[in-house]
Amino acid sequence: MTKILHLYILTITLLVAHQIDSAYWHEWNLFGIPGGIQVFVLLNLPLVLFFLVGLAKVATGVQKGGWYSLTLATVGAATFFIHVGLAWRQHPEFGMPASWAILCGTLLASLALGWRTLGVLRTNKGKQA
Repeated sequence: MTKILHLYILTITLLVAHQIDSAYWHEWNLFGIPGGIQVFVLLNLPLVLFFLVGLAKVATGVQKGGWYSLTLATVGAATFFIHVGLAWRQHPEFGMPASWAILCGTLLASLALGWRTLGVLRTNKGKQA
């Protein structure tokens, strides 16, 4: 469980760093979100809250936090692939090495988190049966 908690913290940290980077690149323009930085920040509030609640759930046990953990892993991996798609369509945003380091780190942490969480949930399910 400790490993999942550490991977969860790493993944959420990388996603928050990505959101900071997203503000620099004006990501709301890429996705056509009206209202600029103000709406962008407000849209991030429920996401941060959701994943912080998930952190508390994961800290109390994988069975309670498994869904949050798998959701975070999915969001992290999706973030990477969305930005690969943007790069493939020749968008110059997120072109700096730090941006890609954060995105690649997010993918790796997300894959590790998802894999580890699924393994623990499968093992625990077998014990309950």
